Amino acid sequence: MKKAMLLVLVVFAFAGFMMAQNWSSPGVDVLGAHNNQGRGCAGCHAPHSGVYGSGNSTSKTGSDTGSYALWGQDASPLYNASIGFGDSGKYVEVLPGTIAGGSIEVGGILLCLSCHDGNVTPTNMMTNQSYEQRIGLLTNTAYGSSPIPTLLGNDGTGKGNYTNDHPVGQNATVSSGSGLVWANNAFTVTPGSQYAQFVANYGWPALAPGKWSAPTGINAAGKPYVVCTTCHNQHVMTVYTSSATSPILNDGGGKYYATYFFINGPYNPNLQTYATNKAPSTTQFCRQCHFGESNEANNTNNIPTVFQ
Repeated sequence: MKKAMLLVLVVFAFAGFMMAQNWSSPGVDVLGAHNNQGRGCAGCHAPHSGVYGSGNSTSKTGSDTGSYALWGQDASPLYNASIGFGDSGKYVEVLPGTIAGGSIEVGGILLCLSCHDGNVTPTNMMTNQSYEQRIGLLTNTAYGSSPIPTLLGNDGTGKGNYTNDHPVGQNATVSSGSGLVWANNAFTVTPGSQYAQFVANYGWPALAPGKWSAPTGINAAGKPYVVCTTCHNQHVMTVYTSSATSPILNDGGGKYYATYFFINGPYNPNLQTYATNKAPSTTQFCRQCHFGESNEANNTNNIPTVFQ
């Protein structure tokens, strides 16, 4: 009888783990909010004629707009803009003066702000409310009924306020240590280290070398720095797919996990857990960079992650 009960428990545990690996978007196209009310990919990428092909010809002022990744939005008001992020604005980022060349500052910050900035470029199509919240995907009542803002620098706390936004740019560097190693312009993880244990309990989707691009920029001092696309995948809103180079729970890649807000990793705010022996994916995602606040950095190695 005891053996039978043990077998049942093992089966259920394995089934729960497999379910966590096979999440599918909850009845929503995975591009979500970036379908741009039906305009689809052309809302950002104009297949012909750059910004003119996106219907923005009257606002075009930048001579090179549309020269990068068929970009169809007008980024010119943000050229050379100086923005102070976080902690009284001490993380100052000076945006590129052109989108030609396609650096990670362009694709990972400037082009994101060409839609998401509410200060320098306030006249855009955004409703300034989280799409998931607006269509009812967020069931976690901790967020309440107040709109979750999506415009930076204009979130209801005063126009031009970037001090409550997570730092990005060349001064927002990522610290290594505890087994997370920065060398040869890429991160690696030392086997058997504290960080390796964290990867086993969650993963490192935002920092692992990407299949198509690097997740971080590299400043003049050779240090890695955070950009918008370190934490966000602008093309997939509700599902994170693990890969061989960035597995979750060492799953080998090719598995699917719940995520929201275009987060580049498992991140499920709908899951409320008050268990003392599990960590939510929302907390774990942030600990990739803020590792000093992780369980593993504090000699607690047996706290698994709850995904969904």
